[in-house]
Amino acid sequence: METGIVKRIWSGLILLGLAIMAGQSHALGENWPAWRGPNGDGTSGETNVPTKWSGTDNIAWKTAIPGSGHSSPIVWGDRIFLSTAVPETKDRMLLCLNRLTGKIIWQKNVVNAPLEPKHADSSYASGTPATDGEKVYVSFLDGKDVVVAAYDFAGEQKWICRPGRFDSGLGYCVSPVVFEDTVLITACGNSTGVLAALSRSDGKKVWAIETKAHSMCFTVPLVRQMAGRLQMIVPGNKAISSYDPKDGKELWTMDGPSEQFAATPVFDVKTGLVFASSRYPKRIMEAIKPDGQGSITTSKDKVVWQANLGAPDVSSAIIAGDYFLALDKAALCCLETATGKLVWKQDKIGPAYASPVMANGLVYFLNNKGEMNVVKPGATFELVATNELGEKTFASPAISQGQIFLRGFNNLYCIGVPGK
Repeated sequence: METGIVKRIWSGLILLGLAIMAGQSHALGENWPAWRGPNGDGTSGETNVPTKWSGTDNIAWKTAIPGSGHSSPIVWGDRIFLSTAVPETKDRMLLCLNRLTGKIIWQKNVVNAPLEPKHADSSYASGTPATDGEKVYVSFLDGKDVVVAAYDFAGEQKWICRPGRFDSGLGYCVSPVVFEDTVLITACGNSTGVLAALSRSDGKKVWAIETKAHSMCFTVPLVRQMAGRLQMIVPGNKAISSYDPKDGKELWTMDGPSEQFAATPVFDVKTGLVFASSRYPKRIMEAIKPDGQGSITTSKDKVVWQANLGAPDVSSAIIAGDYFLALDKAALCCLETATGKLVWKQDKIGPAYASPVMANGLVYFLNNKGEMNVVKPGATFELVATNELGEKTFASPAISQGQIFLRGFNNLYCIGVPGK
């Protein structure tokens, strides 16, 4: 009898301890599991995030990364995952690092193939991986074949597939998006491309669509509940379109406003508007009501506002309260989300390829020189801090467990020493 009571007491204590540990883990911070973080829009719920550092101060660790690439790091628990490429050997690789020490735990060669044509500022590892906490998903190009592969946290390849074709003279940049039991891929090329949902368990196609009205685009889809339904917003193929991510059915599409896209769209819950920007041959920002059906190109009430000033090129925008913040070349522009009215413009923040992130009410803008400007969004421009890393950076930051992870041209940095 007493033995049974003791066992029950110990079981209760163990469960209580696990609950406390889980609560502490949650309190410590979020994972950053994919491009633009846990919400897909660059925002973080963390509050204890550093605002000041340099190339040597407030740096927890710095690790030299083999090869090169402009993809962003992702973080899950005590693991960091990063894609990279070694042009000399034509290898495209997935790396796993220890989050606490920066030590490379393993590196796996995913693809060995001829180097695709690319823009001088692009890389052969520009797509950011994604994870669901069990597998890591990464995409590269093999000739004109889109390659998607899945690895477990021990570095064992679980599957690899080729869901479609892609061609471009500017490079390849596809960042997988985890959605329910699938991995979403959008690859829009010059003469061929594919949108697909792949099974997370084995990589088989759940649905796939060959792209039309071909034009090079490098956007990552945004999946949200909008206008009372689940939508996947894909700017590409000379249009902005919405699909049902469960079956690939097109919900609505709007031609233009230009031909090519690079910035990831963002959605504002308060106004109910989705924001998407074209990059070439004209940069035009549109705020769209996502409640349409079929072709809405001629539906004048669906575009609430358009803007040229403040329309991002490569760097994606961010929503902060009533404000829309985006880099227009070297200038940081703040617009009202509801109207598109320019609130303020600050020169010499960019130019930047990295997309901004936001935590604790502050927005972090990383430019190509490795300079991070920390801005408090509001009716007037307020610069909180400027930090010099001392290394060029095209990759976007990641935030997790009170630290910021920055990928430079040569190194991965962990910023924020615990207790400092």
